[in-house]
Amino acid sequence: MNENIQFLQAFLKNPLKVGAVAPSSQDLAWQMLDGITPDENNIIIELGVGTGAITKYIREILPNDRSYIGIELDERLVRSLHTRYPEMNVVAGNACDLSQIHRDSGLGKVSYLLCCLPFVTLPEEVAEKVLSEIDSYMQQGCLFRAFQYAHGYYTPAAIRLRRHMRDRYGYSKRSKLVAKNVPPAYTLTWSTL
Repeated sequence: MNENIQFLQAFLKNPLKVGAVAPSSQDLAWQMLDGITPDENNIIIELGVGTGAITKYIREILPNDRSYIGIELDERLVRSLHTRYPEMNVVAGNACDLSQIHRDSGLGKVSYLLCCLPFVTLPEEVAEKVLSEIDSYMQQGCLFRAFQYAHGYYTPAAIRLRRHMRDRYGYSKRSKLVAKNVPPAYTLTWSTL
């Protein structure tokens, strides 16, 4: 099935969980991956894999299948991802259970958290649980990167995410606007590596 159609169907089924109407662009994917060099001792965890718009570019920088975990809540999308990317370790799960999913995987240290979750639409209590999970990895030395759409950059939820991270890890490194994305977006990076 066409990735755009699949994404739109997922959005229409549950707009609060998907949070966008189109998959991330190649330009946004490469901005999300800028400077990331995974290996078995410095793995990537991708939160909110969706249709795999960023995953397909992550695949290009992985040295092996023990360098990545993708977490996606929508089981239908996970089945599709297993068909499209059988070599990728994508699991059906909740980002609130990030630590347990990582422990269960038996994989190495998490050095890169790539977040594609729609924080702007997540219920506040869910966002707080996810941020608590992210904090545990940041305290161990990790790079956290997320993107925020330009039109939602000043919404209360987007500001809350940035404030939470800034208060703990300083100001983010914000990319230039990725205009070749629908909608345009920024990437935000915090690092304790």
